[in-house]
Amino acid sequence: MFRKALILLPALAGLMCASAARADDAALVDAAKKEGSVTWYTTLVVDQVVQAIIEGFEKKYGIQVNFVSAPWEETAFRIINEGKASATKSDVFDSLPAYAAVHAAGLIQPFAPDAAKDYDPAYKDPAGYWTASIIQPLSPAINTDMVSATDAPHTYEDLLDPKWKGKMAWTNSASIGGPPGFIAAVLDSMGEQKGMDYLHKLAGQQIANIPSNPRVVLDRAVSGENPLVLSIYNYHAAISKNQGAPVEWIKMEPLVAHVGLVAMTKGAPHPNAGKLLIDYILSDDGAKVMAKAGYIPTNKSAQSSVADLVPGENYKIFLVTPDIYEKKIKDWVKIYDDLFSK
Repeated sequence: MFRKALILLPALAGLMCASAARADDAALVDAAKKEGSVTWYTTLVVDQVVQAIIEGFEKKYGIQVNFVSAPWEETAFRIINEGKASATKSDVFDSLPAYAAVHAAGLIQPFAPDAAKDYDPAYKDPAGYWTASIIQPLSPAINTDMVSATDAPHTYEDLLDPKWKGKMAWTNSASIGGPPGFIAAVLDSMGEQKGMDYLHKLAGQQIANIPSNPRVVLDRAVSGENPLVLSIYNYHAAISKNQGAPVEWIKMEPLVAHVGLVAMTKGAPHPNAGKLLIDYILSDDGAKVMAKAGYIPTNKSAQSSVADLVPGENYKIFLVTPDIYEKKIKDWVKIYDDLFSK
């Protein structure tokens, strides 16, 4: 079930082309205001960051923002069905797995936002189909009331210790934010043959498949239902820890990380407003909102509120971009289905 909320707020911007547009372009802002509103299909946590982005955008541009909050599967399903019916309602959407499905359906409108002109090339598509707003690393996490720092696993091999059999959990989501992401990291770091040997051994550890998302799986560790969980977003663990929860994420290198991207919907009813919203999300202002909310922005002008969350000097990652995701996700999902889903 998806939650739907309409918030009266600032409009956005997005011309139906891949040319860059300046967020301070008076003509663009005027065109966005004439459109009157913008619709954002989002998979991000509403109370944590979506409301804050909308409030900042409204304050700056005075344009109405409507949003629909849903899991990535529902987001992709809605965009594709609306596109087939020539009844597109979204202007902007986020999520890597949703992007892959929508892109395959031919429903992405290229747009190269001016705010991302100085971004690392790894965080934007050269043709303008997507731009990353955040980096999303996945890691294991422990309940620190149940697992001491000494007993905590620190390598992939440590997860094979008999003491963890039947004690671990992860989501059953067949996306990069679930077990397929963990599998990707193993195969990247160990190689195909050694990695598959390891995964067969790990399958014997009886990992619980939780029918929900990584945030819910992390909450199971927080509540003590599982002392050790896999493939949760490390910044979610840091946020919970800062709020007093007995949880700690583990730097089990290399961590798999994927981009959290934004893209324009082909046939967007408010293209100028959509473009303006994307530019705001990727701007210094939007990055500061993301950082304050505990996320890891790709915009270097803002740093995560938790210093050691930033990959690079703090830990190694295997970064999954849309190109890698689209080429490999079926292989990773098949491995999960064959070894772990039953």
